[in-house]
Amino acid sequence: MTRKLRIATRGSALALAQTGMIAAELTRLTGVEVTITVVTTEGDTSRASLASIGGTGVFASALRASLDEGGCDLVVHSLKDLPTAAYPGLVIGAVPLREDPRDALCSRDGLTLEELPEGSRVGTGSPRRVAQLLSLRPDLRVIDIRGNVDTRLAKVSSGELDAVVLAAAGLTRLGRLDAVSEFFDLSVWPTAPGQGALAIEAREEDSIPELNEIQHDGTRIGIGAERAVLAALEAGCSAPIGASSTLDGDTLTLNAVVYSADGSAELGSTRSVTLESPGDLAAREAAAVALGSAVAAQLLSDGADELAELGAGIR
Repeated sequence: MTRKLRIATRGSALALAQTGMIAAELTRLTGVEVTITVVTTEGDTSRASLASIGGTGVFASALRASLDEGGCDLVVHSLKDLPTAAYPGLVIGAVPLREDPRDALCSRDGLTLEELPEGSRVGTGSPRRVAQLLSLRPDLRVIDIRGNVDTRLAKVSSGELDAVVLAAAGLTRLGRLDAVSEFFDLSVWPTAPGQGALAIEAREEDSIPELNEIQHDGTRIGIGAERAVLAALEAGCSAPIGASSTLDGDTLTLNAVVYSADGSAELGSTRSVTLESPGDLAAREAAAVALGSAVAAQLLSDGADELAELGAGIR
């Protein structure tokens, strides 16, 4: 008898594309039959800003509840939308190979950020991207927007906006890289912790060995460091945060930056660690988390918590 797995996801085009990719890969590698169930989250139905309705966690709560209650066997999350706090009884069963973690500018006439005329209207729903945009171009009018990728791109093609900033990973998965006018280098524009990566969440009590086939250890280690920064700073700092990691052999390097809301000030910290215990994923993950915690501690010591009080008048 063919084994069957039920995967829950949000109903957006991007969420369905991501989940369909995971489902197809599981079937290809293991022969397991996969069905996909759509769950509507508060983040999908509300048009209010993410900050006002509880942040990115609003995309995950309904999915996690469905998994916890037995409505599905697995959930596919965009890792940047997954809260750092553990959900009792649930675990991240696998983290597949990460897609491009960079942000991308999608503008009219293919203009780069530097080439946009003074006062151009640039749309984003991310406080981090707002701060980064204003840090580099304080003359811009940054507009708070919601909606899926196509909705945001349509605001540019219609002339309502001059540009939008989107995740390169989402554009890649939707086949919309043609809309990109510029990719932002991670060294000067670190993105959200976990951006570009997916998390496959499962019940702790279940045994789903098929997930081992799509697990990518390097990605899991890197996002562990990034999310450790976020977890530590969430407790003591409400300012926008960017964190990006690279794994070169056994050397894990983490760059994290905390911004004032208006981009007028920022604090950064970059550290590296040599990962020991080859073949021991848990030990290497623990070292990555320790690196992230150390970077966060340094940022807080340097005054990261005070940055949230700056730039109250965001445009």
